[in-house]
Formats: sequence, structure tokens, C-alpha cells
Amino acid sequence: MTVPEATGYDPWSEAASALAIFAVDPPGTGLRLRGRSGPVRDALLEHLAELLPQTPLRRIPVGIDETRLVGGLDLGATLAAARPVMQSGLLAEAHGGAVVIAMAERIERSTCALIEAALDTGESFGPAGRVPARIGAVALDEGIDEDEALAPSLADRLGLVIDLDAVPMSALSRMELLPEHAAVARARRVLSDVAVPDDAFTALVEIAAGFGIDSLRAVLAALRTARAAAALDGRTMVTQADLGLAARLVLLPRAVTVPQSPDEREPEPQEPEPAPENPVEEPESGSQENDTTDSDDSENDDPGSLADAVVEAVRAVLPPEVFAAIRDRAKGAIKSGARGRGDMPASGRRGRPAGLRQGRQRPGERLAVLATLRAAAPRQALRRPAVDAEASPLIRVRPEDFRFVRRKIRRRVATIFVVDASGSAALHRLAEAKGAVELMLAECYVRRDEVALIAFRGPGAETLLPPTRSLARAKRALGAIPGGGGTPLASGLDEALKVAAAVRKRGDTPVVILLTDGQANVARDGRGGRAIAGEEALAAASGFRRDGFDAVLIDTAPRPQPRAREIATAMGARYVALPQADAGRMAQAASAAARSARLRSTG
Repeated sequence: MTVPEATGYDPWSEAASALAIFAVDPPGTGLRLRGRSGPVRDALLEHLAELLPQTPLRRIPVGIDETRLVGGLDLGATLAAARPVMQSGLLAEAHGGAVVIAMAERIERSTCALIEAALDTGESFGPAGRVPARIGAVALDEGIDEDEALAPSLADRLGLVIDLDAVPMSALSRMELLPEHAAVARARRVLSDVAVPDDAFTALVEIAAGFGIDSLRAVLAALRTARAAAALDGRTMVTQADLGLAARLVLLPRAVTVPQSPDEREPEPQEPEPAPENPVEEPESGSQENDTTDSDDSENDDPGSLADAVVEAVRAVLPPEVFAAIRDRAKGAIKSGARGRGDMPASGRRGRPAGLRQGRQRPGERLAVLATLRAAAPRQALRRPAVDAEASPLIRVRPEDFRFVRRKIRRRVATIFVVDASGSAALHRLAEAKGAVELMLAECYVRRDEVALIAFRGPGAETLLPPTRSLARAKRALGAIPGGGGTPLASGLDEALKVAAAVRKRGDTPVVILLTDGQANVARDGRGGRAIAGEEALAAASGFRRDGFDAVLIDTAPRPQPRAREIATAMGARYVALPQADAGRMAQAASAAARSARLRSTG
């Protein structure tokens, strides 16, 4: 079977390619079927089972018990035998095959962690210790909006993505495009012999960066996808067509930006080469031809040109609406509703299960009955009385056996940088402030926080970067901020309040880092005037205290300004003067604000 070549955009052909590639290399690729249940999904799953007849294929239901997943004490068998009896887990049973995760967008985080550990290590971790569990995973993602999003950590490990909504039901009449078992088996045998050109990995990294993808797992999955595509086509070398298919199936569904074409990029300035001190003789014609040939070879080997060629091939195949949707997705990231993934630690009945706890019951906690029985079962032989055993209870439970469900709702922190790019800030030390922000961005990356970037200058404020975890995108947006114009401080604070409210609405914790000298001179309507601009700035600043947002104000003036301190007081923000603080101190201030936000969110 040959992977269908894209002579035009055909969603069914793309789905067939993804299914074949996953069947060739389940552990190295992973598959995400995104869309509601229907005939198309059923047909793909049935055919996948036919492609892997000798391979274990297990289904993981949404409410699976941890013991069933990774193994543990078989309670019924233990009580019947009066001795501990262990059972194997579903992950171990799927060793050498794959698991199908039903309703993956609703699966518990603790279950996700166990599946992810098996995907990463090829082993299942349970009460019986480590057992082999080299598996691939198929996630059935039925989420229709951001409230039902697949866990990012699990989505990151599933390289191939099929959008079922894009595949019409009429495509079922073309079942011949689906792969055949013999072709998949043959490709699996030769997969290890497929070689990858030296520049292929570099090209995939550049393509991923162009799409705004900051995950190396996506690049590795794309590389494994390209190798599997070559094996299916009976080749032992990855080609540009394989890289293009990998970019469409793995990288494009994750894209948050649209890469620039070579014509859109600004040429880099090149310094003229100095003339040689000693002139050399003109080479002979044969030698000149050899030089030209070497130069052409070096240009063809340039990884940048390969990446551009692959991206242009993807552009040629896909309709323009695909890239327009990516642009709209990036612009509308701030306006999106709650995603349901941000949460905070809590006890009692709120939140998702996060393991078990032994000890006394706390208010609101729920007893884990099965876990308690499992803890008591192995000790029954010692607890039964020597006489009148028939009259004794079936199982004796003592306080040390009690197990209670721990629940935790984890809340992420989004750090919102609000940068004053007005003329006064540029005159003072905008470049130095940018350097300080870069160090604080690195701190946010270490803490795995999201970051957003807002700049205000001239007539108003603009969100240059919606909340993201991409450090590279944040640095690019920061470096592109121009300086000059008036200081619309109230507009900047209003924009920061809007972004912070959106972050809180989706369940995360916002922290605002404001860099300004506090000298507002542009009102909300764009008119000049220090008096009205200052009053509006103080009124906007009071909104941070009212809404309880954690904030830090960094005074970028050459000398500490009373007006900036007044704004910080109105915001309820910590005040840090840039001249008196090195970048390390400012990073510590941002870290302290984030830590305060996390502690406050735990209640």
C-alpha cells in the first residue's frame, strides 16, 4: 500500500495515511481522533483492529479504576483465598499493542499520568512493581469547545491528529484508500532500515518554529511519521514528500501561527567581503564549473531551503481557509471562554481525585471504600479470632486501614507583562526594561507559567501576545515593540484588566507585571492632558485592587517617581524601582507575586 499522495486536499486520504502510519509505529506516533462518534470513526477503529490482528488492542473507559489500569490487589480473589492475589493491569495486557482511550477529554489527570508514564518509558508502574507496557495510544477526543479540552500533557504525546469533522460520510464509499494488513506488516519489518537525511530533523525544527510550536515531542513524532511513511512506500530514505506529509498530520494541527514565506521575510544585511590582499589567478574553466557545482550542492543542502520547500508544499496542498483559521485562532485566543483545565488545590468533594491519603478523616472528605478494603484484606488472617470464626465478620477493618480520597484542582498562573513603550519610557530605559522582562520570561518558563504581553503607546494599548507558554514567541513580540508617542496609561491598565479577567474566567490565576514611569499624558479617548490622563489611570488602577489581582509595578524612570508609586498603591501592587533593582531582584519580585497568587488560590 502506498501512502496516498496529495494532489489536492482530501481529508479521507489524509485520515487513511494517518491510520496506516500509526499501525506501522504505534509507540512512536500516537493517534488523536478529534470529533464526535459516528460512522467515520467507527470505520477507522474497526479497520485499525484489522490492521493489527496479532497485536493487543485494549479499550480504556473514562472512569477506569487505577487498579484495573496498572494492576494491584484483586479484592474478590483475595477474600476468597484468604491471601493476597494480584491482578495484571490493562496497560500491561496491551504490551506490544495499543490502547484506545474513550472520551479522552474527560479522563482523570491521575489516569492520564499513568498512561503518559507508560508511553514515555514503555513500562507500567503499579503495586506489583514495573512491568513491560510498550504501547501506542489512540485518544477519542469528543470535546467540542475549550471547556472539554484534552489534557495538554496527553495531547503532546499523540503526534498524529485526524479531524473527523472534516471527513464527509460519503468518503466511506472509498474504503479502498484504507491501508491493508499485508502492507502495514511489511512496512513494520523494514521500518528500522529507513534512514533520515542529516538536514531533515533541522528542517522539521524550523517548520515547527514557524508554526509557533514549542514542543520537541511534536518534532520527534513528525520525524517518526516521515520514517513510517517512507516504509509504507517501500523506500529506505525519507524524502521531502514524507516530511510534507508529517508536517500536515503532526505539526499543522498544532499550529498557532502561520510561517512567513521566503518572499515575506526581510533580507538579512550582509557585510561586503574584504578584497583579498594578494590577487589570485583566474581558475581554469573546468575548475570554475566544479566550484559552481559545489555551490549549488551546498544551497540544496541548506536546511532552511528544505524547510521552506516543505512549508510551500503544504501551502500548495491545503486550501487557504486552513491557514486563515490558524490566524483567527491566534487573534481570538484572548476572547475564548473558560477552558475548564485551570484549577486550585482543594479538599473534600471538590476537584479531581489525586491519590489516596491514610489517617483520620477530615471535614468533607470521602472514604475510599474499596481502597480501605484492599488495605485491610491482607491482614485478616491475623485479625480473625481463634474460636468462633464463623460468627466473626467477613472482614475486619481498623482505623489504620482507612483510606480517603485526596482531591486537587491545580491552577496555572498566567503572567501578564504590560510594557510602557511611550516616548518618555523610550527616553529613559526601554531597552533595559526589555532586558529585564526577558529575564523574567525565563523565570516564567521555569515555573511553566503562561505569559502574555501588552504594550501601550500613542493613542492606546494593544495585546501583542495572548497567554502562551512559548518563550520564543514572547521574546519575538517583546523585541518588536517600538518606542515613542504619548503615555496612555489608563488604556494599558484597561487592556491588562481585560486580559486578566479572561485568564481568571477560564480558571487560571493572573499576575500583572507593569513596567512604566507612571507619567500618563493621554486619556482614554486619545486626547492629551496630564490631569485627566492621571485621574483615569488612578481609576483604572483601582480596578486591580477591587478585583484582587496580584500585580507588581516596576518604575522605569531614572529616579523613583511619586506618581508611579501612587499608581502602585492604587493597584495594591508591589512597587519596585528599576534604578535600585538589578534584573535578578525584579525576577524575584515577579516570582514572589506568582507565589503569592498560588498561595492565595489554595485558600
